[in-house]
Amino acid sequence: MKYISDILIIACMVIGATVTNKAAAQESRTLSQAECRTLALANNETMQHAENDLTKAKLDKEIAFTSYLPKFSGSASAVYMLPDLDMMGMELQMKGMYMAGIMVTQPLYTGGKIMAGNKLASIGIDCAAENLRKTRMQILADTDHAYWNYIAVLDKVKMLETYMQQMDTLFHQAQTSLDAGMSTENDMLRITAKRSEITYQLQKAKNGAYLCRLALCDMTGLPLDTEITPADSSISVTEPTMLDEDISLRPELALLRKQVEVGEQQIKMARADFLPTVALSGGYTYFGNVKINGMNVDAQGNYVPFTQKYDEGLGLIMASVNIPLFHWGEGAKKVKKAKIELQNYRLDLERNTRLLSIEARQAVQNLTDGYNLVQTAKIGCRQADENLRVMKNRYDASMCSLTDLLDAQSQWQQAQSNHIEALTQYKIYETEYLRTTGRLE
Repeated sequence: MKYISDILIIACMVIGATVTNKAAAQESRTLSQAECRTLALANNETMQHAENDLTKAKLDKEIAFTSYLPKFSGSASAVYMLPDLDMMGMELQMKGMYMAGIMVTQPLYTGGKIMAGNKLASIGIDCAAENLRKTRMQILADTDHAYWNYIAVLDKVKMLETYMQQMDTLFHQAQTSLDAGMSTENDMLRITAKRSEITYQLQKAKNGAYLCRLALCDMTGLPLDTEITPADSSISVTEPTMLDEDISLRPELALLRKQVEVGEQQIKMARADFLPTVALSGGYTYFGNVKINGMNVDAQGNYVPFTQKYDEGLGLIMASVNIPLFHWGEGAKKVKKAKIELQNYRLDLERNTRLLSIEARQAVQNLTDGYNLVQTAKIGCRQADENLRVMKNRYDASMCSLTDLLDAQSQWQQAQSNHIEALTQYKIYETEYLRTTGRLE
């Protein structure tokens, strides 16, 4: 008996440790909309990618600026040449000759290519910054969408649980009536079928809540087993005022305008390839261990061998001009091609500006309609509540049928669902309005 008791104690300890570890693994957090946004921005890979692109653009600008500055280069070489060279009776010996030098080149004129390149790099920084704003807004919109949908599904779960409590109460009432011979088996069957339907809907809602929680965990970068409790226990709305359709703050519009600027600079780059370039170069080269072997005549008229070693340095200053003369019209064709690209960029700007304006107008309309739907759904909830209250009282007083009561409960459920969906959709429309007008920060 003591052996069995010890086994039971150990088993209880193991089970307790397992439950404790599982509870510790499932972290529980209460998050507000603002906190979800902060986590999403901090943990989103697309956001980090956009930030890296901005850093790269700044580096490209620094690289482009170096084109204005002189370029320094150095060289060193050693030569061991055999045989010696015969130079009119003398031998030039380069066994172990060495050279070392430094050269500096300063571009003076490049046809405007350096300026255009620096301008393109500056535009690249602006584009990366606008793309970062665009990415940020999209992440915030997606996070808000996930957050409010999660709250909506949780509200639906609570509503269906309340609905199930109503049906449980009705079931017990019907069972009592059946025992007293005041109701029929058919009533019980209808109530049981309705309870099964609600159980099915409740399970679907709970599954939806689970999926919405996973989506919110993914957006915020939290572990997927984190239990999230929204800080906003209910959704409240305020009537939208001072709505406008201004899209001047949209990052997409700024990117389209920058694209036109890029096209203008690309024309200058294409033209610069076929304009004269001027550069100034200077350098210094030192060479040594160059020997010349020969014969000299001394005072007595005798031939005497001699060796002379050279170790010297040479300086150089040079101006160079490169003038393209004839390339079969290549330059003109490249410039024409760049101009066509610029025209396409302007057409894209015109077309997409119109589409962005339509999107902003639709967002304003959706927000206005969404608020009206919330008010309509709120009235429907009040009417359904009152209708259900009246039908319950009449049913208890045997003044209406079970069918009337079940219909009133179904209408109450539909009204509650409509209200939850209207509130959720309004919050999503609210975020979309800010995004489509470039104000989502």
